[in-house]
Amino acid sequence: MREIEQLAHGKWSPGNGGRELTVVNPRDDEPVTRVACSSDEEVAEAVSAARSAAPGWSGVPAADRGAALRSAASAVEAAADELAAIMSDEMGKPVGEARESILAGVGTLRQYAELGPVHRGRSLAGDPSATDLMTFEPRGVVAVITPWNDPVAVACGLLGAALVTGNTVVHKPSERTPATGWRLVQLVAPHFPAGVLNLVNGDGPVGAALAAAPVDVVAHVGSSATGRAIAAACARTGAKALLENGGCDPLIVDAGVDPRWAAAQAALGAFANAGQICVSVERIYAHRAVLDPFVAALAEEAERWQSRIGPLVDRRLRDAVDDQVQHAIKAGAVIVRGGAAPAGPGAWYPPTVLAECTDDMAVMREETFGPVAPVAEVDSFDEALARAADSPYGLAATVLTRSMSHAQRAARVLPTGTVKVNAVFGGAPGGAAHPRRGSGQGFGYGPELLDEMTATKVVHLAAPPTGW
Repeated sequence: MREIEQLAHGKWSPGNGGRELTVVNPRDDEPVTRVACSSDEEVAEAVSAARSAAPGWSGVPAADRGAALRSAASAVEAAADELAAIMSDEMGKPVGEARESILAGVGTLRQYAELGPVHRGRSLAGDPSATDLMTFEPRGVVAVITPWNDPVAVACGLLGAALVTGNTVVHKPSERTPATGWRLVQLVAPHFPAGVLNLVNGDGPVGAALAAAPVDVVAHVGSSATGRAIAAACARTGAKALLENGGCDPLIVDAGVDPRWAAAQAALGAFANAGQICVSVERIYAHRAVLDPFVAALAEEAERWQSRIGPLVDRRLRDAVDDQVQHAIKAGAVIVRGGAAPAGPGAWYPPTVLAECTDDMAVMREETFGPVAPVAEVDSFDEALARAADSPYGLAATVLTRSMSHAQRAARVLPTGTVKVNAVFGGAPGGAAHPRRGSGQGFGYGPELLDEMTATKVVHLAAPPTGW
């Protein structure tokens, strides 16, 4: 059992909010972490610590801030095995995959360590007798609220971009992975002055107190419901809301594609990390010309994925996933593979394939966040595009097609931040997108995240009149 603490002003202490949470290993229901929730006063103290440290840290040369972040990245890399074991205990990701995601986070820290010092403004063409500039400044105090499904990699992106641009941070990890977040901050914080990086712990009420505090940015990756609450809080305080929230990402399987290749892509998108990825494939529109062989191949892929995935993060999520599946079955969906939670301990759920799904089913309309691949039949590519676009979310979409014209049309018309053609995952490093609709707002990755963490100031420098 890990007992974790909070951090403010460079000092660690147990939380004193009067509430405790216990995290159990989703493999076997054994307790692994106990955390005392931070009180409202402790949240305010962490914000005060960040505010006090902000003037000094913003005045540190950008190259020195980058060097500190580079040192922090090396510390995280050296502890990758330990962090992976903690993450696996708390959220169920297999240790090898957890280590890969941690090393991805290390790479992100190093990326921002290099990008921060070269983040620049520009000059403007004004009166030749004056100098006009657009400069970047840190926004101040950034509240970073991160999810459980990839807790180190996501945190490294937001923490790295905020810190290297001269902001100070109050970090609240998910209550489902508090020890992972605590250990990450233990590794990173010593490389920065006291108060630059602070940690609070707890669940929704703690996050709400932090979002409502006098901070300058609230950066959140997580559910759309929480994102809407944060946006409302920021509207009241004037803080900038930077949100990457839920999605219900479609996959279109066009006529003429190899159904086995398409099934392998669909399985990767739907079952990787047990479907607990923001950009997981959540709904599939398959052209009737390839539907039957595609569904048959997808069922075979689901069988192969059975031994590759870990459990869901907890029984609460498993119950929600199973509830969507059972409601779909009652509404006419056909179980092709899986579709029932196994008996015994843990939060296991099998890779599941559902056929004959309709868009009014929650499994096609809402974010499922589990290893479920619901398939609907379409008669044309136009129908697939229209149905894929009809969603309250706008995170990402994937199209599998042999037609360049179809690929180009999908890239133009799908109302999502990311459109992927012929690959459910992947892309060049440094890519960043604007999620749309209920999926959030602002850049969450890439060099553009540095712009989100800074404010632009226009400076007009005119010479004094002659003769003074």
